[in-house]
Amino acid sequence: MSRRPAGASPPESTAAPSGDRILTLPNLISFIRLLGVPLFLYLLLVRRADVAAVVVLAIGGTTDWVDGWIARRLQQVSRLGELLDPLADRLYILATLLAFTAREVVPWQFTAALLVRELLLLGSLGVLRRYGYGPPPVHYVGKTATFLLLAAFPVLLLAHATSAATATVAGAVGWGLAWWGLVLYWVAGALYVVQATRLVRSVRAGSAGVPA
Repeated sequence: MSRRPAGASPPESTAAPSGDRILTLPNLISFIRLLGVPLFLYLLLVRRADVAAVVVLAIGGTTDWVDGWIARRLQQVSRLGELLDPLADRLYILATLLAFTAREVVPWQFTAALLVRELLLLGSLGVLRRYGYGPPPVHYVGKTATFLLLAAFPVLLLAHATSAATATVAGAVGWGLAWWGLVLYWVAGALYVVQATRLVRSVRAGSAGVPA
């Protein structure tokens, strides 16, 4: 997490530093991933084209790591990219959960468990912003959880849309990934809350030690 002191002036150079670049290949990939969210919802809920929805969801999930890998490989890491990547992940997860619940692919209890975690994290982010801090850096546990969930969703949809023999195998694989993803998602959420709590306590302790 970073915090810019109040009143700090921008650098005199007019050239944008690499962290502020917008038109980069990783950012383009993230934008395309974002466009895949409404396309997936349209295919699944309006057209009921489950196979096409599986393809869109699989592409969106498997490219989760591509933008970050390219950004590091080409040295195109940017602040926008750091925000777009987790935003695309969360939109895919939330949109998929709501659509899957509407189509009865997953039970509402599973969706509720993930949504409660998101609400907990939003509360922590709100507290951090009150103290002038942005979102915490993405933890590898959270990235692993996101990968498992994004891998589980197309498999679960495949199990829902195919014959009984295929559905049995796909369902077992999909739910194995989904439950591990759910557990790690909550573990990552707890780590973020602990990190935010420690930061707020240190800020309060520092403020209490400053003479009036």
